[in-house]
Amino acid sequence: TSLGKSIARVLGRKFVRIALGGVRDEAEIRGHRRTYIGAMPGRIIEAMKKAGTKNPVILLDEVDKLGRHFMGDPAAALLEVLDPEQNHTFTDHYIAAPFDLSQVLFICTANARDEIPLPLLDRMEVIELSGYTQEEKIAIAENHLIPEQIAEHGLRPEQITFTREALAEIIRHHTREAGVRDLKRKIAKVCRCVAREIIEKSVERITVDPARIHTYLGAPRYFSEVAERTAVPGVATGLAWTPVGGDILFVEVTLMEGKGNFTLTGQLGDVMKESAQAAYSYIRTHAQKLGIPLEYFTKRDLHIHVPAGATPKDGPSAGVTMLTAMVSAFTGRRVRDDVAMTGEITLRGLVLPVGGIKEKVLAAHRAGIKEVILPEQNAKDLADLPREVKESMKFHLVKRMHEVLRIALDLDFEEAQLPLLPPVDSQATQMPTNSLC
Repeated sequence: TSLGKSIARVLGRKFVRIALGGVRDEAEIRGHRRTYIGAMPGRIIEAMKKAGTKNPVILLDEVDKLGRHFMGDPAAALLEVLDPEQNHTFTDHYIAAPFDLSQVLFICTANARDEIPLPLLDRMEVIELSGYTQEEKIAIAENHLIPEQIAEHGLRPEQITFTREALAEIIRHHTREAGVRDLKRKIAKVCRCVAREIIEKSVERITVDPARIHTYLGAPRYFSEVAERTAVPGVATGLAWTPVGGDILFVEVTLMEGKGNFTLTGQLGDVMKESAQAAYSYIRTHAQKLGIPLEYFTKRDLHIHVPAGATPKDGPSAGVTMLTAMVSAFTGRRVRDDVAMTGEITLRGLVLPVGGIKEKVLAAHRAGIKEVILPEQNAKDLADLPREVKESMKFHLVKRMHEVLRIALDLDFEEAQLPLLPPVDSQATQMPTNSLC
C-alpha cells in the first residue's frame, strides 16, 4: 500500500485502494443492475468517483485472495478491467454505459503468485519484491517507524532515542520476517514501555540500548540454531522460499536396525518425496564410491524428517539438502554448520536451477550462514543481491552432486560411470528350444 501511495505521489495522481480479500461476487466489480433494490455501482466505478479524475492510481490489494461464488467469478470480471485492449469500453451494470479505464494505472498486490488465476496473471507485468536486509530494516525504522510510533504514543523526539545496536537486537532476536510489520509492533511496544517509565519515574530522556530491549521485550525469541542442529551427522541446512520471504530448513536423517524401509515425515508434498527417492537412488548407485556398505540398504531403515512437522512443504529445491543429509548419516561425517544449500537433483547427479534465490540467500544471511551452495545456472540471480550481502558471504556454484559433498562434507569421490552392473548373460536367460511354452 505504501509503495502504491509513493508511485501516485511521484506521478502527481490521485490514489485509491480497493481491498479484494474475500470478494466472491462478480457484482462487486461490475456493479448491480438498477432493477434490483439497493443496487449500486461496482468498486471500480466507486473508486473513479472517489478519485474524481480519469487517470488515478488504483491499488487492487490482495488480488490472490479473490473467492468464487455461484453469483459469478470476480477474477473473470477483472479480465476486462486489466486488459488494455478492452478496458476503454468497460461496462458497469449500474451505469449501463461504456466507461474508459485506459488512463488508469492499476497496481495489484499478492502474497502468493500461484493463487492468481492464469488468465488474470497473463494480463499483468509481475514485479517480485524480496525481503529487506538488516541494514535496510534499520534505515526504515530510523526514518519512518520510530518517528511514527513516537507521535502515536504521545512522546516527543527528545524523550526517547534508539541506538542502532538496539534496533539490530530487535531485528535479529525478536523478529524473523522478510518485511517490517513485526518490527513495527516491537518498536510500538518499546515506546509504550518508555512512556510508562517516563511517567512513573519522572525521567526526561531514555536511551534504548540492547540491555533495555531485554527489559522491555523479554528473552530473545529467535537465535541461530544452525550450529546446534548440525552438531551431529545426518542433519543438513537447506533454504526454502515462502510467500512472505525466504527461510532456512533442516533435513534430519537417521538410520536404525531394520529391513531397508524408507520413511518420510514432516508433511512433505509429492515433489519433495520424489526428490528424496531420487537422492536415495543416487546414493545406492554410488554406494561403493562413497564407502557405504551395501548391507546398509537391506539391514537398515532410513527415516527422513523435515521440521516443523505442522508446516506443509513441497518443491524440488530441497533435493541437494536431502542427499547431503543422507550421505552424512551413512558415512558418519558432520555437515559444516556455516553452509546452507539449495538445488534440484537428478538421478545422474546433476544440480538443476531453482527459483527464489534472492529470498533464500537473504534468509541465510539473517541466520548467520557464511557460505551458500547454489546451482551453477543460478549465477545470474546473484546480481540481484544487495552489495553488503555479497561481500559478507561466499557462494559456491556447482554442477554436480560430488561438488556439493566435497564442500559440505569434505568428501572427495569420483562419480561412477553408468552402467555399473554387469550386462545380463543372454545365454543364461535364453529359453530352452524344446520348451512347450
